[in-house]
Amino acid sequence: MPSLTTPGFRIVLPRGLSLGGQPVLGALDLAVPGGRTTALLGPSGSGKSTLLRLVAGLLPVPAGGSVQAEDGAALAGRVAYMAQQDLLAPWRDVLGNITLGAHLRGEAPDLARARAMLAEVGLVPADQGKSPAQLSGGMRQRVALARTLMEDRPLVLMDEPFSAVDAPTRHRMQSLSARLLAGRTVLLVTHDPLEALRLADQIFVLTGAPAVPVAVPVPTGAPPRPAGDPALLEAQAALLERLAEAVA
Repeated sequence: MPSLTTPGFRIVLPRGLSLGGQPVLGALDLAVPGGRTTALLGPSGSGKSTLLRLVAGLLPVPAGGSVQAEDGAALAGRVAYMAQQDLLAPWRDVLGNITLGAHLRGEAPDLARARAMLAEVGLVPADQGKSPAQLSGGMRQRVALARTLMEDRPLVLMDEPFSAVDAPTRHRMQSLSARLLAGRTVLLVTHDPLEALRLADQIFVLTGAPAVPVAVPVPTGAPPRPAGDPALLEAQAALLERLAEAVA
């Protein structure tokens, strides 16, 4: 469980959002509940990553809009970000990558906690001195997940974090992340309907041009839901149809 409180937050864009003069997102009011995982799906270019960047503070919120935590405190300093690429620093070993955040802030790294985090994501002590070039794709994603958890932030943004690995590894990483991120407020961007249905407590599909989030049903049961569950497979088929409509 995270050491900080895990508030939800709300994204309000009453006039939508344009980038470079082009409308990207329509008017929206999106609530992300605390301690839960919310998944965003939609066609390429529909604004999924743009929403993540707004929450992370990497894009300015347009006039009249807001991104606010439900507890009223600032989001700055409470957000961790896990990108599609693992973004491991090639000049730092595994332990050095897990503690990269502390290094960049000029803080003394908590090496004992970093080693514990290494074990949490299924890596062994012998891995800690390896360079990223010595790791498989799945191992690199485990290091990236450990680095994200090392930041111990209550809000975690994930931008297609497992799309670069093969299907069996992705399945294992989904189960691992669901266990390790339980209790945090997670906003997950994915192109994979099954991933969203396995991991999310609520799902939105960005639909239209400019896009707005439309809620879709989520199967019962706590994440990670078993991939072979007939109800999950039925929901996957319905979600694929919804995504096809969003593209059209």
